[in-house]
Amino acid sequence: MLKTVSDAYSAKMVGQERLRMSLLISLIAGGHILLESVPGLAKTTAASTLADTVRAQFKRIQCTPDLLPSDITGNQIYDAATGSFRTVLGPVHANFVLLDEINRSSAKTQSAMLEAMQEHQTTIGGEVHHLPKPFLVIATQNPIEQEGTYELPEAQMDRFLLKEIVEYPSPAEEFEILGRIDSGVLDPDRHVSSAISLDDVHMLQDVASRIYVDPAIRNYIVSIAYVTRNPAPYIGEERARFIKYGASPRASIAFLQASRALALLNGRGHVIPEDIRSLRHLVLRHRVLLTFEADADGIRSEEIIDQIFAAVPTP
Repeated sequence: MLKTVSDAYSAKMVGQERLRMSLLISLIAGGHILLESVPGLAKTTAASTLADTVRAQFKRIQCTPDLLPSDITGNQIYDAATGSFRTVLGPVHANFVLLDEINRSSAKTQSAMLEAMQEHQTTIGGEVHHLPKPFLVIATQNPIEQEGTYELPEAQMDRFLLKEIVEYPSPAEEFEILGRIDSGVLDPDRHVSSAISLDDVHMLQDVASRIYVDPAIRNYIVSIAYVTRNPAPYIGEERARFIKYGASPRASIAFLQASRALALLNGRGHVIPEDIRSLRHLVLRHRVLLTFEADADGIRSEEIIDQIFAAVPTP
């Protein structure tokens, strides 16, 4: 099944192997993912292709400053014919929801996604509506154009299982993209030839939840989270002053869930320390928040994360 999804994804997407792996980890772990990159790097294509490979319902929401919470979750509309209100569900009620340029929506609209992302439900007119399973939010943000944007609140950032930085393709990959455009492979109306069902996804999620995680690995995860909150004794005062806030317990949960998914993708029935290390940037780059001083000095969160991992003994 995993090979079917990977092959179907690669048939349409060129390169972006890291993005493919991150999306699959999020899907199998049952979490959400935040993608950051400049425009034009096929984030929307990647999301829609993944949805196509599992025959899932896909909705895209273009976030703008005037977007209302009801535009996402849904609303009650008065029906003059019956003299009553009827509920119209919003686009968030889908298996795969792409929030394009999420940081262009207002804080009020962003908060409307918190219930959906955490509780997998929406409340419209006092009535609870459960979201379909699986439910995956793929949000994107543009780091280079900040005019008219709203910074994501920490509470919402923390609800993303992973944060991936999407990079430019190599010249060879870009050449291949041009060839696939000419061949029609990237035509939006062209679906992948092979796919798995939503039941298969549920089975993969169930198998991943039973991947063995040794107590030593669990202690390793907890130790890493602890050091992000108490960094000075481990990485020194000079570097520790760049950390504004450390990771919450959601980071430990994210490591646990994502490492199980990664182990499954690698064909193992147990998690190894290398799984945790390979996930360090994906799990922590949006949870270890740096100070303005760090930004002014050009210090990136990935550098601090690497120093934290170097300070924690590997089991």
